Amino acid sequence: MNLAHIIDGHDADSVALIWRNRVTTYGELRDQVAAFRGGLAASGVGIDDRVAIVIGNSPHFAIAYLATVGLGAVAVPLNPASPGPELQSELAVVGPRVVVVDKLGAANWSQVDRAAVPSIEVTVTTEPVTTEPVTTGPVTTGPGGDAAVAFDDLLAAAPIDVVEVDPGHLAALMFTSGTAGSPRAAMLTHGNLQANLDQSLSAEGHIDASDVIFGVLPLFHIFGLNVVIGLGLSVGATIVLVQRFDPATAVQSIRDRGVTVIPGAPALWGAFAHFDELDPDTFATVRLALSGASRLPISVARTMHERFGIEICEGYGLTEASPIVTTSTGVTPRFGSVGRALAGVEIRLVNVDGDALVGDVGEVWVRGDNVFAGYYGDPEATSSVLDADGWLHTGDMGTTDDDGYLYLVDRSKDLIIVSGFNVYPAEVEEMLVTHPAVAEAAVVGVAHPHTGEAVKAYVVAVVGSHVDEETLIEHSLDHLARYKCPSKVIFVDAFPRNASGKLVRRSLDDALRSGALPA
Repeated sequence: MNLAHIIDGHDADSVALIWRNRVTTYGELRDQVAAFRGGLAASGVGIDDRVAIVIGNSPHFAIAYLATVGLGAVAVPLNPASPGPELQSELAVVGPRVVVVDKLGAANWSQVDRAAVPSIEVTVTTEPVTTEPVTTGPVTTGPGGDAAVAFDDLLAAAPIDVVEVDPGHLAALMFTSGTAGSPRAAMLTHGNLQANLDQSLSAEGHIDASDVIFGVLPLFHIFGLNVVIGLGLSVGATIVLVQRFDPATAVQSIRDRGVTVIPGAPALWGAFAHFDELDPDTFATVRLALSGASRLPISVARTMHERFGIEICEGYGLTEASPIVTTSTGVTPRFGSVGRALAGVEIRLVNVDGDALVGDVGEVWVRGDNVFAGYYGDPEATSSVLDADGWLHTGDMGTTDDDGYLYLVDRSKDLIIVSGFNVYPAEVEEMLVTHPAVAEAAVVGVAHPHTGEAVKAYVVAVVGSHVDEETLIEHSLDHLARYKCPSKVIFVDAFPRNASGKLVRRSLDDALRSGALPA
């Protein structure tokens, strides 16, 4: 087997990718991937070699990714917007032989001290460089002494066949803070990624060949990698690749391209929900609206349904599960729920008493062929989340109802304990956004001399509204037990989020002090 086979068997004339009004058919994509595979091999890439992909949402990413795994090499997708020091530390961990970089990532890539990553032999750039054809060997020298090769030169190489591998063969290393705290490289095998594609296709109403997918999720993130690219290409769908999200531009693309599937993070749906200028029929062509990466506020889901008739299918997943665990696709979505487990995925909720009863809170444990092989080079971190029976301890807290729908409560590490009572930030956040003047809310715990911890809230107000701290504290007291209510409310313009749009709570105080959260 090899994951790269996902693009095989589709009609050669069917459209695979649309990017900046350029169309790539499945026949063209197969030819480009085969040639790039040959170009990588001619550059010295072989089985198990690492290829770092520092590229935004474009066909270059899809080609580099599929060519790499097709060789039996290991793809390492990295955020092209990451600052140089962060890229450098991640590259040093995985030791890539080749780095593929585009214009978006070039500035940050130039800040990487190549001496700190001596494994790099070749830099492949989508921007033109002076070089001989790859078949005769690259001659241009990069800043670190590595050979610089043009992406197009690798596309001109002689194509080679896919290398067959075992299901347990490593396909990708994905950096994630995940269940273990600090960023680590999660090891995803061909079998892991393929299993999650197969599991996803078990859901009724799944993505199919007739769909046009709005591909704005970053492809270096597992949601974009194995749902947008992986699932989309495996069924023969068309993917409209979008580099940056802007609500007005996105709506135009959705209409012009007849988009039928929109996978997005809650921030995307929040932007649409609060965009007053949209017509009720804006999403008339959309049959499947997907949300993941973090909790979708119920208020956003309700607004999208009331304004546009869109039922957002919220799901749950994580990098370590390749990524999808539960989905609302094929079932009736329930506000606040992330749906039910995919076929082939087992879920347990575990607390101090053992398996949690229906309605009780427990940590979400996951088991299935989609669960990762561990953290690269870190057996201690691996053993802390992956037990001997194959259960992945996610660190996410949740409850279930009688019908098996999962409701996420919060991350266990985000739990706030006030006078011995558990406070889940998400519960307080959802209460705060019920106030008409609150657009977004984020809650953290802070040390308190008498109660151990207290609740502090950060709030983004609705544009043009007027609300103060006292008003929101009184609003909280009307809706929650006193110990759950914030004792301090700070107003900011925006929240720190990671590349997938997920709120990074632990960065709130640091961001405020640095001025990144203007009050």
